[in-house]
Amino acid sequence: MSEAASTRTPVALLPSLTPLLHQWLPRQRWFAGKGRPVAGFSLVSAAELLPVDSTNPGLLHLLIRVQHPGPAGGKAAGRESADCYQLLLGVRTTLPPHLASALIGRLGEGPLTGRTVYEGLHDPRLAGLLLERLRTPGRFGTLRFDQAVPVVGGLPARILDAEQSNSSLVYGDSYILKIFRRVYPGINPDLELPLALARAGCERVPAPVAWYESATPEPATLGVLQPYLRGSQDGWQLALKALAADRDFTDEAQALGRATAEVHTALAAALPVMTLSRAQTWHLATAMNERLDAAVRAVPALLPYARGLRDAFDAIDKAELCRGGHAQRIHGDLHLGQTLRTPDGLWSVIDFEGEPARPPAERRRMQPPVRDIAGILRSFDYAARSHRPWNPAWAARCRAAYCEGYAEACGTDPRAEPELLRAYETDKAVYEVVYEARHRPDWLPVPMAAIERLAGPGQ
Repeated sequence: MSEAASTRTPVALLPSLTPLLHQWLPRQRWFAGKGRPVAGFSLVSAAELLPVDSTNPGLLHLLIRVQHPGPAGGKAAGRESADCYQLLLGVRTTLPPHLASALIGRLGEGPLTGRTVYEGLHDPRLAGLLLERLRTPGRFGTLRFDQAVPVVGGLPARILDAEQSNSSLVYGDSYILKIFRRVYPGINPDLELPLALARAGCERVPAPVAWYESATPEPATLGVLQPYLRGSQDGWQLALKALAADRDFTDEAQALGRATAEVHTALAAALPVMTLSRAQTWHLATAMNERLDAAVRAVPALLPYARGLRDAFDAIDKAELCRGGHAQRIHGDLHLGQTLRTPDGLWSVIDFEGEPARPPAERRRMQPPVRDIAGILRSFDYAARSHRPWNPAWAARCRAAYCEGYAEACGTDPRAEPELLRAYETDKAVYEVVYEARHRPDWLPVPMAAIERLAGPGQ
């Protein structure tokens, strides 16, 4: 290990950081433990990406495990849970005014006593260093850097502020680096699946240019560099603009359906596919019912609709069309915000990480492609509901056009299996209810309106 890569202070540094992290971490949008007390921190790994000295800023890379006490009652009572987070901490003697918003705090003890610690990604100089590391494949302390093609250096860096569960840096107009904040062992689907799609020749997904991972104590994807689609707009914003202008969106929806089908077809060609057996179809329905049980406990407003929602899930176990269908790797969290349309009208699909609230093993599981389709259909409904006045006819036209486009590209119309489509839309709406209740209570009426519709007879 080189001198630059050796971290001189990790064991001694964590105790001095702990009071600052207790205050700072829960305020971050990507922190998954909101509402849960923090019992403590432990250091997983540390690397000094830029050595700390008295005159220049330093950059510390830390993987920190955050412990949460278990609930007071139930099976998990007394058991601690833990999440691992990736931190990139800048260290300076004095923080300049333009970085004031990135302040974490000043260390009052430990090996860096008197130094100021801050969110390093907000510092263009330190953010640029990450790009330089990605240009040189190989191991650097506890980290490993890899690339698929050579990376251009010397590009100005800026951080994107819109993300929730991760952080992203844009370099010039060439690259975007997605940095995973909550870290899990193994390859992240947001690297695994775009790499597979690139090998399959699918141009609907930006191919990874470079990436870095934890080399110790076990491999884990930490960040992925991809081409930056200059001038592109995400599907959610495009849909809202169309609604605001009272403009039809069916052509765009149909084209997006074709793009989704192309991605599914490429994934099926690049990775294993399985045929759903009767037992596996039963398992799908059982898992949906279990998620509903947990959701009802978390959001009692779901209780009056529970019977109708269970009927939607149980119907897939009885429908002959569902058995003999196939499951494969899919996007797993597809909605309009995970799509980009370039100025020339080409749709791309991004962010293959999957739903952040679901366990990693579940996100990597093969599933029917209709789950992704249901996500987009729900997203059209969200867009129509978030506009005033509500425009359900607009959503219905977009949903139909999207399914038509999908069928054009792959020959299979998702509406041909209404039981499966309804079940996955219902499962998604139940997930949305829990999410909105926890994070955006003002939005709760949006998925609850879908719950009322999907729980009704004949839906």
